[in-house]
Amino acid sequence: MRYNNIHGNGKYLDPKADLTFKLVFGEHPDLVMSLLNSLLPLEPDGQITDVEYLPNEMVPENPGKKNSIVDVRCTDGRGRQFIVEMQLYWNPWFQRRVLLNASKAVIKQLDRNEDYSLLQPVYCLSLINDIGFESGPDEFYHDYAIVNTLHPERRIDGLRLVFVELPKFKPKTIAEKKMAVLWLRFLTEIGERTVDVPTELLDNKLTSKALGIIEKAAMSDEQLNAYEHFWLAVHDEEAIHYGHYIKGHEDGLQQGRTEEKIAIAKSLKQMGLPVDQISSATGLTLSEIDAL
Repeated sequence: MRYNNIHGNGKYLDPKADLTFKLVFGEHPDLVMSLLNSLLPLEPDGQITDVEYLPNEMVPENPGKKNSIVDVRCTDGRGRQFIVEMQLYWNPWFQRRVLLNASKAVIKQLDRNEDYSLLQPVYCLSLINDIGFESGPDEFYHDYAIVNTLHPERRIDGLRLVFVELPKFKPKTIAEKKMAVLWLRFLTEIGERTVDVPTELLDNKLTSKALGIIEKAAMSDEQLNAYEHFWLAVHDEEAIHYGHYIKGHEDGLQQGRTEEKIAIAKSLKQMGLPVDQISSATGLTLSEIDAL
């Protein structure tokens, strides 16, 4: 049975969901090549010209552990490996998980007896639908490489991590990179409430193709059900995180109030006020005051 509560009156689904992201970038080599070439720091002579998808064994099999993560893995004719991830919500462990997955991609290239010279670079592109970096409001692109701290121009090639904070993206900030702008607009401007699609996205053959893939009318009942279940799980996860935040905030306020009472009690005790009066003024017990 088809779910009838897909949000919005537009004709498209959100491309950032697990199902749609994989349909666009996990099944169409031309689209993932364009995305990678436009957003990764590749030299002009290092552009990707062909890709082959790899098994995605790095993602946990338990669906409850991957509600906010979608991944695409591929390699090109040179042997370079590329990991593309979509992270809906920022968390403190996200960067470490990205580093772990990228490191695994390096390690898995070699058997014990193979030569290290055969290792090929690994690039990880992480698209984040949240703000998690302590940076300026327009600084949405974060490029990490292994560099010498005293001489940044000296680097160890082989691992490159790129993070893109989608909420900070503004087309004018990288206007000179047309394809990068188009893909980021596709990810940030298209969703379930989209009625009028920007002309630039329709006119470009790659983003136009991606739009056709995520049309609601192109989805089967099973796909729409999976899409709806994905967002229900994401909203449940968000509610849990929000509940933890509220509890932590309340605990912090309570701790602050307790510390304030202790500071007042110490001052009153130093002034020589009777313990019972200090207890009445602060709410601390007699034993708590005696212990100060």
